Amino acid sequence: MSTEFDARKAGPWVRENVLPKLPPHADTAWRSRAQIRDELIKFLSPRGERVELWAWFAAYDHVALAQLWGAMPALPRQLPRFTRELRQLWDEVGRPKLPDPPQDAHDALADARHNFARWKVMEEHRRKRGSPDR
Repeated sequence: MSTEFDARKAGPWVRENVLPKLPPHADTAWRSRAQIRDELIKFLSPRGERVELWAWFAAYDHVALAQLWGAMPALPRQLPRFTRELRQLWDEVGRPKLPDPPQDAHDALADARHNFARWKVMEEHRRKRGSPDR
């Protein structure tokens, strides 16, 4: 959570679904944008390797990620210039039944785990159908 975030500018959906899940502003989980950038790149690419990113409706998430560094060309070389789209993959593999959303949906870690569970279902479905690897 960025110390530069202004909750007064949050839209209704964010106020209802996200803000109640955030810790108090005095909590040590809050970081400057520079700290978030540094910790994120160390988490995603601890050895400097290129990574692949996936998300459900990824376009806005990728824009928000890129904005941590400024313009898109400023992204570190380890990060891709796009995030792969789980929702599109779901269509491509035939829309298999996916796990229900977790009770703590809209918590970033819970959502990431849920997206990983979705991806595993889709990969298994793709293998059973004999679809080519991505």
